[in-house]
Amino acid sequence: MFDVMVLRESIWEVLGATLKKRDTTTQFDHGDISFIIIAGAMVFFMIPGIAFLYSGLSRRKSALSLIWAVSASNAVCIFQWYFWGYSLAFSPTATNGFIGNLANFGLIGVLGDPSPGSPLIPDLLYSFYQMEFACVTVGILMGGIAERGRVLPAMIITFLWMTLVYCPLACWPWNINGWAFKYGVFDYAGGGPVEIGSGIGGLAYSWVLGRRQEKELQNFRPHNVSMVNLGTFMLWFGWLGFNGGSAFGANLRAIMAVWNSMLAAAFGGIVWCLLDYRLERKYTMVGFCSGTIAGLVAATPASGFIHPWAAVIMGIITGAVCNYATKVKSLIRVDDALDLFAEHAVGGILGLLMNAFFASRSIIALDGVNLDVTGGWVDHNWKQLYIQVAYICAVCSYTFVVTAIIVKCVDSIPGLHLRTTAEGEELGLDEVEIGEYANDYIEVRRHFMDWTAFGNEPNPDTHSADEKTLDLPHADAASVSS
Repeated sequence: MFDVMVLRESIWEVLGATLKKRDTTTQFDHGDISFIIIAGAMVFFMIPGIAFLYSGLSRRKSALSLIWAVSASNAVCIFQWYFWGYSLAFSPTATNGFIGNLANFGLIGVLGDPSPGSPLIPDLLYSFYQMEFACVTVGILMGGIAERGRVLPAMIITFLWMTLVYCPLACWPWNINGWAFKYGVFDYAGGGPVEIGSGIGGLAYSWVLGRRQEKELQNFRPHNVSMVNLGTFMLWFGWLGFNGGSAFGANLRAIMAVWNSMLAAAFGGIVWCLLDYRLERKYTMVGFCSGTIAGLVAATPASGFIHPWAAVIMGIITGAVCNYATKVKSLIRVDDALDLFAEHAVGGILGLLMNAFFASRSIIALDGVNLDVTGGWVDHNWKQLYIQVAYICAVCSYTFVVTAIIVKCVDSIPGLHLRTTAEGEELGLDEVEIGEYANDYIEVRRHFMDWTAFGNEPNPDTHSADEKTLDLPHADAASVSS
């Protein structure tokens, strides 16, 4: 009995010494680390949210192709970020101010040192968290191919776009040697790299890709509004990790960012819905979801800088301006099918401008790290407006030009033409690209090769008499899956 007690005391002494040693050797708070891990997982949950949102907004015959494109771009982005993306965006040894170097190629040397973004978390955790930002961005970008773009060229473009567009955009405001960081730009969680990058990039992609056939533009409406709502609220949930986690710790600034995100989303959704009501006398679900996302987009660069009362103003302005911005695509004749420009580019621009007026020193200091940063006009820092405007102009112009060049170059490579054929567009990308459907309401074939939307007759030799497929000799994908 005595030996057992001695052994137990010895075990507790060893455990105590180990825990004490661990507490004294780490410089990071375990609560902060846990919070950012969870926030990163929440941001990852935005990927299926984007996929469901896009799928619901499209026609049924191309709904699954958008889910596939968003999902596959996520995988491509993870590889690119591990391969050299993180190094090109955040390597602290690069001093050119434009893009990083390959010092951290393949995450070499990325482990337990304080991260380049915040001393509150280690480098390895920061690289994971920022990877999820990149995955969300390219997921949004995939909206540019809606209903007429082939998925294989889109994956090639994803890798190139991440390398040549997103990594420089992330380096500018967030790398300690980035020119925008040194210039004093306020971009909390990605108004430039994430929102303007995906919005303007999607506009350029749609412009090079070309418009859908005119008959495809007539009588267009989302095929599943319930999925639009589901995707929106999945995004809203993930956005709380997106904006809250950008404080890089479990602190008051994170809570303030969450509050501002909630307020901007709520008021953006209400304003957009009311503006649609004046035309249709209907409270549209798509309108409410669109305004909610616009408010969250504006909160991305601003939620960690402004007071809650300013978030209310921002939500109201964003809901109205982004609603009217949906008309721009008709004026410039660019088929931005899912309104990437109106929602993400315009919303990101408005959020960055709100920082010039409403960013407050007291809010910025809530993280316990940035204690001496002067805010915008509320702190009498009048020059912040032209700093923000210059940053917006640089991000917009660089993103549009480089994205258009990338997309055009890929389109010129044999076998990587961007668009499906006119017949494929009419049949739907689910049929010609994926071979599956998001929703099968009628079983038109038991065996895969029995019947296709290209008009092939069923093969009677592949099934027995009691396994007859539905005889639809004149059916096409538009009539079956639309």
